[in-house]
Amino acid sequence: MSQALAKEIPQEQGEGGSRRSGWGLLVTAGVGGTLVALYAVATPFVTPALRKVCLPFVPATATQIQNVLKMLENRSGSLVDIGSGDGRVVIAAAKKGFQAVGYELNPWLVWYSRYRAWRDGVHQNTKFYISDLWKMPQLEKKLEEELEYNARIIACRFPFPCWIPDHTTGEGIDTVWAYDLKRSRGCETKSLEITPETES
Repeated sequence: MSQALAKEIPQEQGEGGSRRSGWGLLVTAGVGGTLVALYAVATPFVTPALRKVCLPFVPATATQIQNVLKMLENRSGSLVDIGSGDGRVVIAAAKKGFQAVGYELNPWLVWYSRYRAWRDGVHQNTKFYISDLWKMPQLEKKLEEELEYNARIIACRFPFPCWIPDHTTGEGIDTVWAYDLKRSRGCETKSLEITPETES
């Protein structure tokens, strides 16, 4: 009988140990999965802050959207929003009849923009792409070369450094600058053309 007790005791301790190691694996997997999920969600928001030029996501205000729509009055056609964030400007333009496209670095905001466009019933007039604004060299020159003659370029919060706006509306973070390409095409900007110095 003493041998039977001796054999049973180690078996019970062995089962308790395997239960603890099973819980340990479960907790480790849960914590690891949570950390991976947090990394996946946070990385697109944190990565832009680590760039040389930091442009954090700040949603467009209702006033800013109204200012953009004011600059688009009596116009139709296409609209492209570079740095479209959560798609508010693109969706508002699509509701006014524009074929609107948004380019945004953060994939979560792109997916959210697509969802909002679908929810608001304008998904057929909108497209959103994951794209890095800072990989577009000499953006002003690119726009001049590729857009139609009568295109209007609208900048929110960050004006183009070399162009003189044709129209400005709003104040502070709601400021909107409009550039009519037909006027700026004939102008040469200092930043795009470098003239060599001559010796005298």
